[in-house]
Amino acid sequence: MEVKEAQFVTSNSDVRKCPPPKKPEYAFIGRSNVGKSSLINRITNKKSLAKTSGKPGKTRLINHFIVNNEWYLVDLPGYGYAEVPKAERLKWEKMIRQYILQRENLHCLFVLIDSRHQAQEIDLHFMEWLGLSQIPFSIVFTKTDKLKPSELEENIRKYKEKLLETWEELPPMFTTSAETGTGTTEILDYIEAVNKAITDRV
Repeated sequence: MEVKEAQFVTSNSDVRKCPPPKKPEYAFIGRSNVGKSSLINRITNKKSLAKTSGKPGKTRLINHFIVNNEWYLVDLPGYGYAEVPKAERLKWEKMIRQYILQRENLHCLFVLIDSRHQAQEIDLHFMEWLGLSQIPFSIVFTKTDKLKPSELEENIRKYKEKLLETWEELPPMFTTSAETGTGTTEILDYIEAVNKAITDRV
């Protein structure tokens, strides 16, 4: 898929105020500072579509973007950000949960994982909740340009091993770099394939 156009639509904290669920939707989420905004900008080929910051916790709302006037890309707040008051953090978590569980046109949640680190409990618990809630998701390993190919391969192998301790089947996985563009074509092709399958079912 070629991204010809990507535009901001709306930001809000209430799933009921999201755009009408008439187009397929794909959301991106991950722990704070995982490189989510940078990857979104790379995927859409827009340098500042999603606001990036060296300080974690920049994204605080549900942000909708329309791509090629065909589908929505959604930038969700990061989870596990400890440097905000507990009440604020709980409010974000409630907002995220409501969006994920109630958004009927959400066809895939891309869960971003920093490829440099071993499996984190917060990510594993989040993905387990997605599985129990029957939410379709994919794993996106970010910042792969920061590792040697052998290191990346070993880290992903260990991650798969950890997941297979509790999962019978692994979700789709992508290896990406916002710096080099690695993996963006694969993600867009995956979205295009899902969109086509949706159209064929109608």
